[in-house]
This record gives sequence, structure tokens and C-alpha cells, in this order.
Amino acid sequence: MNRLLLISVFLLLSQRLAAQNVILIYADDLGYAELGSYGQKKIKTPHLDQLAAQGLRLTQFYTGTPVCAPSRANLMTGLHAGHAQIRDNYGLLPYQENVNEPGSFPLKAGTATLGSLFKTAGYATAAIGKWGLGNHDNSGDPQKLGFDYFYGYYDQRQAHNYYPTHLWENGKWDTLRNHPMEVHPKDKTVSESGAYRGKDYAIDKMTEKAVRFIQSNKDRPFFLYFPITLPHGVLQEPTSGIDAYVKLFNEKPSGKDPITPYPKASYAAMVSYMDQQVGVIQNVLKKLRLDQNTIVIFTSDNGTAANVDRDFFNSTGGLRGVKQDVYEGGIREPFIIKWPGKIAQGKTSDYPVVTYDLMATFADLLQVKAPKNDGISVLDLFKGSLPVAKRGFLYWEYPSKGGQLAIRIGNLKGVKTNIQKNKAAAWQIYDLSKDPGESNDIASSHPELPHAFDAIVKKEHTPPLRPEWDIFKSKKESTEN
Repeated sequence: MNRLLLISVFLLLSQRLAAQNVILIYADDLGYAELGSYGQKKIKTPHLDQLAAQGLRLTQFYTGTPVCAPSRANLMTGLHAGHAQIRDNYGLLPYQENVNEPGSFPLKAGTATLGSLFKTAGYATAAIGKWGLGNHDNSGDPQKLGFDYFYGYYDQRQAHNYYPTHLWENGKWDTLRNHPMEVHPKDKTVSESGAYRGKDYAIDKMTEKAVRFIQSNKDRPFFLYFPITLPHGVLQEPTSGIDAYVKLFNEKPSGKDPITPYPKASYAAMVSYMDQQVGVIQNVLKKLRLDQNTIVIFTSDNGTAANVDRDFFNSTGGLRGVKQDVYEGGIREPFIIKWPGKIAQGKTSDYPVVTYDLMATFADLLQVKAPKNDGISVLDLFKGSLPVAKRGFLYWEYPSKGGQLAIRIGNLKGVKTNIQKNKAAAWQIYDLSKDPGESNDIASSHPELPHAFDAIVKKEHTPPLRPEWDIFKSKKESTEN
């Protein structure tokens, strides 16, 4: 009996040591060049820079759609924008923070997600941060889609406030020590910073829950999806960090932003605070001796937002476009992966990878069958060699800003814009190996490519679940970003 017990313990320990924990940190609206390891000169990101130095940095990694909710759907389901259930932001109505938060258009019941993939493989699973793919009372509830635990924002409109009155934990309201954003700035019941400040910064609460999840599952394999909301939108920096940037930038009060007098310093402080949360996660892994057995991945949902002073920060690194554009600045993202024992330190790759590749890649890691998806496994790339599967093309479509398409084949990328006004709009063609800023249209040199691109669109574009998400038809522009 004792011998059998010892054998069982040995097998369990062997399984635990063989399994790789996975932490996927997903930033919000982070520009391609807003990390030091990607060329940023003004914002300090030491923890992410260290992560890059310890692992692999991809220079041509792409999100699936240039805006929030659909990019998360591409990531979670492994489907590109022509097949995805969600193709633009769409908040369910009626919405009123603190009264009714119905969430965004939900994923269908039974949808295969990264959560369900890991859960089927025996992993503990958690989603902590901004979900944006449904609510706790409908089919898009993350706990119905493979995640054991959820904490954060279901409704991405609520995520526009970093000092909300509450966050959500497994479908229940978790009260925070903050006043509603509508309170007048001079009301004495709010903090000295005004109505847009409070005592509980949402990021701190989410990091606290992420740490607790890691600690609670240190003895079994786990998958933590951490879609942190920084540095998205509203410039509500934490109480620490801004003063140093105000001094560094010699920034004077602008009066242009109703929330902060120092928009440049506030934004830099938010990016740096995001970096600090990565440091917290890294330290916890090291303290629990899990750092050598945990894959840590960092990337973002889409490019920098239009309200950021991207010229001052060089946010796109010279790439064309921003959030909501299918040009490189809207879809090319930082991607860092640390995998001790598998990835040599300080490596860089320019092999094109996209978020919807991660479904096939994680299935390969777990040695399980992947659900139907549009990606290829890049597990071999992470280990130091080129993927076995050959990349055919990368595909994007986005219905807002007039309807947009983009296709990449090799180094050549086709872009088509304003489709809803002009269905016969010409393809712009760029050679990204020579022109990453997409400034030189070489369509006249490749008369054969528009036909190839059109054939791909005809094959890959399927009718969306909502008519206003059809890239070929006019629609009301999305405002819920």
C-alpha cells in the first residue's frame, strides 16, 4: 500500500513538473513602440524590458482586429475577423454604470475558447481584467466558456473608469471604496484629486486577485488570462508615478483634458504602472519557485488610441495608423514570451504571427486536439525554429471607419479602405520588408495581386451575426471603444 502511495505521489509530481503554467497578459490600447524593448525612449518599462531580455521578442506580431472586443474574440476563439462571431464593439442596451451593465455582444453558448482548451487539459483557469465578450447572465459568461474564476469588468464601457464603485467577481458585485464618476469635482466627499479619483484603483484589485489565483494553484498547472486595462483611454493614473514624469517632460498644465492637467505624464505613468504589475507577477512566480515552470506572454489588443500624443511618444515607431486602422500602427503589437529552458535569452524573431495562432499553438503545447481555428501552431518558433506549418496569408477585416480589409502574403500587404462608399476601391499594396510605414503604394508593380486578394476575401469573409458588421454595407460608426 505504501509502495502504491509513493508511486502515485511520484506520478503526480512528475505530471506537475512536466506541465507548463501559462500566464497571458493582454494590455489595452498599447502602441507598438511604447515599451523600452521596442524602442520607447520616454516611458520607463524595466520589468517588460527584462522579460524581453529573458525570452523571445517578436517584431511582427499582429492582433486580429484593430479594436477591443473583436480582437479579444479572435484571441479567445482562434478565428480571424472574417469568421469571428464578434467583429466590432457592440454594447448591449440599456447601459448605466452602477445601475445596469448588460455587457457587450456575447459569444455563443458552447464556444470553444482558450479557457475551455486549458480546462479540458486539466488546468485551473482564470480570467482577470476586462472580458468584453458577454455578461455573467448570458452565454458570454467566462465561467460558461472554460474559466473557473473571473474578476474584473464584464462590460467594457465600465472599464472606461479606473476608479469604479465596484468590480465583478464570479457574477457578484465587489464593492470598492470609490464614488460614482458623476460626482462633482468640488464635492468634499471625494478625494482631493476630484471626482475621477478614489481609494481603490481597479488595477491594484485585479493584480491582487491574479496573485491570489497563482498562490492558490501553485501545486497544479494553471492558465491565467490577465487582460489588464492599462493604458486604455481615460487618463486616470495611479497616485504614484506622475510627478517624476511631469518633471522629466517639463510638462505644464494643459487644461485640455477634464481629468488630468498633465496628459503626457499621466499616460506615461499608466504605461509604467502596467509594467509594474508585470513585475509583481514575476516576483510572485519567483517567490513560489514557479518561475522556471511558467510561460509568461505579454501583448496587447490593438494599437495606440487616437487621444494619445503619439508623436511625442513615437507610439507607433513610425508605423502608419492607430487603433481602428488595419494599417500596421493599428494591428502590429509588441509580443514577448519567456519560457525558461525552451527559449534562449534575448532572442528576436521577425516571423509574422497573429493572435489567432495561439489556439493552435496552445493545443500543440498541451498535446490535445485544437478546435476549428484559422491559425497555425508557432510552438516551434517559440522553441527556436520555424513553424512546421507553412503560413499562407494573414487576414483582417473591420467594418468601422468606412469598411476596411487587409491581407498579408509574405512581405506584401494589401489594404483596402472606404469599401462601404466604394465597393470597387483599389487595393493599396506595400512591401513591408522595405516599407513598414506603408508610405509607398506599389500596386502598379503587382497587377496580379488584387485578383489574389479578392479571391481570398471571397473565400474567407462569411456573413456576420449582426448586419452592421458587414464590411461591404454602410453602417453607423462604433463609438464604444
